[in-house]
Amino acid sequence: MKALARVMPIAVLLLVAFAIMACAPAAQPTAAPPTAAPQPTAMTQPTAMPQPTAAPQMSAIDKLYEEAKKEGMLTTIALPHDWCNYGGVIEGFKKKYPGITVNELNPDAGSGDEIEAIKANKDNKGPQAPDVIDVGFAFGDSAKAEGLIQPYKVATWDEIPAGAKDPDGYWYGDYYGVMAFMVNTDVVKNVPQDWADLLKPEYKGQIGMSGDPRTSNQAIQTVQAAALANGGTVAEPSKGLEYFAAMNKAGNLVPLIANNASVAKGETPIRMTWDYNALAGRDSMQGNPKIEVVVPKSGKIAGVYVQAISAYAPHPNAAKLWMEYLYSDEGQLIWLSPPGYCHPIRQDAMDKAGKIPADLKAKLPSTEGAVFPSNADLVAGKEVVVKGWDAAVGADIKAGQ
Repeated sequence: MKALARVMPIAVLLLVAFAIMACAPAAQPTAAPPTAAPQPTAMTQPTAMPQPTAAPQMSAIDKLYEEAKKEGMLTTIALPHDWCNYGGVIEGFKKKYPGITVNELNPDAGSGDEIEAIKANKDNKGPQAPDVIDVGFAFGDSAKAEGLIQPYKVATWDEIPAGAKDPDGYWYGDYYGVMAFMVNTDVVKNVPQDWADLLKPEYKGQIGMSGDPRTSNQAIQTVQAAALANGGTVAEPSKGLEYFAAMNKAGNLVPLIANNASVAKGETPIRMTWDYNALAGRDSMQGNPKIEVVVPKSGKIAGVYVQAISAYAPHPNAAKLWMEYLYSDEGQLIWLSPPGYCHPIRQDAMDKAGKIPADLKAKLPSTEGAVFPSNADLVAGKEVVVKGWDAAVGADIKAGQ
């Protein structure tokens, strides 16, 4: 009994020890010390993948050019190369936009002829149908009313004065000049300074108009300028018709459409024309003969010409591209620069932006005191001249042979 008593306490102690071990948490393995990750060598550096670049966006003008190239042609009318430096304008357009042929119709046509060309070619998509026209201010609204032109606003639209454009974009002024006398001083020794001088006997058989006053805007505004100098108005130019009737009766008016060639040859040594035509003609003759340009003291009238796109234009995109070029800085400066001498319609805005060289402005004659007629007055006066010329004056002004 004494031996059993000694064994039992040992067994109890073993059981307690086993119980304690069972309740203790399991031993956790010791983590291995961290090792530095291998760094990539020069051979294993990751290479950046090239990122795709966005395709360059085409400008509105570039898109228009692409469409115009598909048409391949632009048909103009009544754009003499020595008028407002249109020769330089046309060459500039062709150089800037290769792939578009410029088809030039009847360079010596008048504004009325341009309107008739649209009417006569409504259903003609061939080379005789003009895409664009450059006409006198008074022709803009009438062409719109007859449905002969279509609207389009150029990118520089806001810089065209409000009074020189149709609010809906059917027509817009592009340049202007002042009526002047272009005088061949090798023939004419006493240079006339005002309208009254042109009625003197010494100028018999020497004076020419730059167009037929029944169709030509320039000739119509010549009559209106003479009206201003003789107590009439632009809207009621009967005084101008009386003035030319007196000139014709005296034998001073030559029934020939005057141009630079007729001035140089002495056929019309005194030509009534816009100042820019006279100045360009003077430069082209290089002193042979000697030319003097006179802006008359009275009857100063400023003539604004407007551009428009034919409603029946066979090449409408080329026509729009042409307009964008004319009203761009480049196009406007070509008109202003010799031998153009034209006052571009955006001149004020470009001048304020410092885009017009001072030497160019200095070469233009003063237009101080010139009258800028309203469209309503021009239209009213045009009707008087066109309808009254034959009865009042009776001179049939025709192009030379």
